[in-house]
Amino acid sequence: MSTHHFDRYIDASSAVHALDARIKLVFTLLFVLVLALLPRGAWLALALAALVLWLAVVQARVGLRVIIGRSFVAAPFALIGVTLLFSRTGTVLFDVPVGFATLQVTDTGVLAFATLLVKSWLSVQASLLLMATTHVADVLVALRALRLPATLVAILGFAYRYLFVMTDEAQRMLRARDCRSATLAGRRAGGTIRWRATVTGRMAGTLFLRAYERSERIYLAMLARGYDGEPRTLGIRPLQPADRATLAFGAASLLSILWLGLVVR
Repeated sequence: MSTHHFDRYIDASSAVHALDARIKLVFTLLFVLVLALLPRGAWLALALAALVLWLAVVQARVGLRVIIGRSFVAAPFALIGVTLLFSRTGTVLFDVPVGFATLQVTDTGVLAFATLLVKSWLSVQASLLLMATTHVADVLVALRALRLPATLVAILGFAYRYLFVMTDEAQRMLRARDCRSATLAGRRAGGTIRWRATVTGRMAGTLFLRAYERSERIYLAMLARGYDGEPRTLGIRPLQPADRATLAFGAASLLSILWLGLVVR
């Protein structure tokens, strides 16, 4: 089973892949922060941010269509901000009757909601680019090098590794259920919706118990081998002058985009 959605790109050779994981992580976090600080309607700054991001995607040879296509997975979460359409004061564009109430969509609300959608869309693309060009182990090492607490880094690492273990366990349970579920010709398989919900709930509970028991066994085995809560690595190489120059140039570019968004409206 594949352990990474971007396995075909993760070991490619490009200038983006060659960057230190710490540099790429800082760039991604700074990019998302700059987008969050941009005021609503800063379309020129958002366009420049998108251009910078897409140039990096092209340079990494990941495929712009791949990144953009997969970024739409976050669209349902961004729709949470739909309340901005009705909660901002401004010129009323049209009314939306909802039961006994009438919601008014304003121009300011539409602008705020559109800006939120673009920011979320670009932020997800930046995260996908990081995933496509950096191994998870390198990201964890970079997080620890940036002084993230060791316990939190360990939790993130275990959550990623054992997510796939639990997925395999769930698939085995589903196959076992299918093997024990006979289907008669001409009759609908399974029972009522209530029966299906009961079966699903029991399977979820069983999976939770198996995951808990396995985590206990793994933790005891780790303690027996000298685990003290600190992830072990072969050592983190110091940043080279080229890395520092790249970091300074990239940070200056992103801060310039932020300045442009705050000044040019």
